[in-house]
Amino acid sequence: MIDPDFTAALAKHGYELPEHQLEQLEAYVKMVWERNETINLTRHTTWDLFVERDLRDCLQLAPLVSPGEQVLDLGSGGGVPGIPLAILRPDVRVSLAESVGKRARVLDELVSELDLPISVYAARGEDLLEDFRFTTVVSRAVGSLRKLCQWVEPHWDSIDRMLVIKGPKWVEERGEARHHGALANVNLRIAASYPLGDGENEGVILNIWPKGRNLTEVPES
Repeated sequence: MIDPDFTAALAKHGYELPEHQLEQLEAYVKMVWERNETINLTRHTTWDLFVERDLRDCLQLAPLVSPGEQVLDLGSGGGVPGIPLAILRPDVRVSLAESVGKRARVLDELVSELDLPISVYAARGEDLLEDFRFTTVVSRAVGSLRKLCQWVEPHWDSIDRMLVIKGPKWVEERGEARHHGALANVNLRIAASYPLGDGENEGVILNIWPKGRNLTEVPES
């Protein structure tokens, strides 16, 4: 039976998911909380925080990925958004990149215990892209738009696009990135926007890809 507090948090936010996905998500979250006592993986240690913040972002991200895509979760930390995305979208191949060795080992334990077909790399993203190719890189709470765009600039041959999850400060970050020329060679569109829990601000998922490259079904901002 699904934890009643999890069920209540889902109902509060109006989310409905198949029971087998809820069971996997519940198992994942409980494992993270257990390991969180010895290694910092998340600050969202209640069901309401998980649903309102982590699951909300993942539910917005999931429809933006096409079947069969190879997705890299950059700087995965405690596994969000990569692990929930793999649960929500089993038709997508997800890999996790986490440069902190202790966290990478925990992530490897999590995906093994959950029996999910996820690859975990204890490596920096730029090193990983020297040897592997991915359709989409997803990023959440990793760095500013300026830093992300500067980081990915030499690696566009290894990926098609980035999907970047951002809060309301993304507009300021876009201005900073433009000022420093980090957006000169890329297209940036809002792929999704959605209300945050405070009732005032919106979160966004930004679709970023290099100029001169055609992507199908790119939402207009």
